[in-house]
Amino acid sequence: MSANVTPPDCDRSSLEALLRELYSARAAGELERLCALFAPEALLKISGSSDGKPITIAARGTEEVRSWLGVLVKTFRLARYEILSMVIDGPHAAVHWRASIHSRITGAIVMTELIDMVEARGGRISSYVELFVPG
Repeated sequence: MSANVTPPDCDRSSLEALLRELYSARAAGELERLCALFAPEALLKISGSSDGKPITIAARGTEEVRSWLGVLVKTFRLARYEILSMVIDGPHAAVHWRASIHSRITGAIVMTELIDMVEARGGRISSYVELFVPG
């Protein structure tokens, strides 16, 4: 296969479908469905701030990624999520989205903008880096 040919599992429509499934599962708070989208060796990083305090999450591999996704699903409920833009280049994508995020711990509801940089391999997410800024 030449270097200029994108493997079939990384074509634009497949990656877009994978991303739409990711956001749908996340908004629905469905942990099993969400975890199934990540490759076994996946990297997950999330960075941002809340109430002026930095938040950073880093995980690699099935168990760590599952653990952090479980925390996110249990702690936060997403409402009114909307994909604002999606740029796909081969197996790489950047997604700008926003959602109203409800903390099940504090009860606070904050409209938040997020930027995700995603890489897919083998039809699953191999790298997911998210940056967020509460509104």
